[in-house]
Amino acid sequence: MSATPDDPALYNSFLADLLGVMAYGELSAFERLSSSAGYSPTLHDRAVLGRMAVAEFQHYELIRARLEDMGLDTEAAMLPFQPSVDHFHELTRPADWYEALMKAYVIDTVSADFYGAVGMYVDAGTRELIGQVRSTGESTDVLQERLKAALADDPRLASRLALWARRLLGEVLNHAQRVSLEHAFLGGLSGLDDAEAKALVGGLTAELAANHARRMAGLGLPG
Repeated sequence: MSATPDDPALYNSFLADLLGVMAYGELSAFERLSSSAGYSPTLHDRAVLGRMAVAEFQHYELIRARLEDMGLDTEAAMLPFQPSVDHFHELTRPADWYEALMKAYVIDTVSADFYGAVGMYVDAGTRELIGQVRSTGESTDVLQERLKAALADDPRLASRLALWARRLLGEVLNHAQRVSLEHAFLGGLSGLDDAEAKALVGGLTAELAANHARRMAGLGLPG
């Protein structure tokens, strides 16, 4: 565990990558939720997603401030991750309100799990920042409530949303694995060699999938 790095310069380079992907993820989440609000069947639902979008932008601002404190340019830190994140969102464009809700739920919860796992390998200040960024409890509860209500109103949605959630999980995990290994920040932050880092990413992927399956079961859907 590399919370007190022996090589601060090397540690900061890996940390910059982590913060860069987090920053662009939060900025993209703001854009995604703002766009998904257009699917909302009611003004109340539109306002709910609007509040979530504002929270995501506030998270982005927290990360931006940390990068600037490190003397780093936020745009430069985000740019390496823009193509893969944008490609992911193109592959998972929702078709309607229900798919938009499920996408928000899956991505937000899996991202929170991922950030929490990474937080084990960073310094105390960064761990605190990650805790602020992943504090999605209220948003998660609202999304879960909306999904349960939709499934209760129309049980025929269950099979479609279960398939959609499974596809989303696959894409999220592929994206997380690819980014973690290509940019090597997880291995770098944890002080592991390439083989050990690959095993760590594999174990984390399995943990994320298991957590997702439990959440789907809570919705009455297969994982």
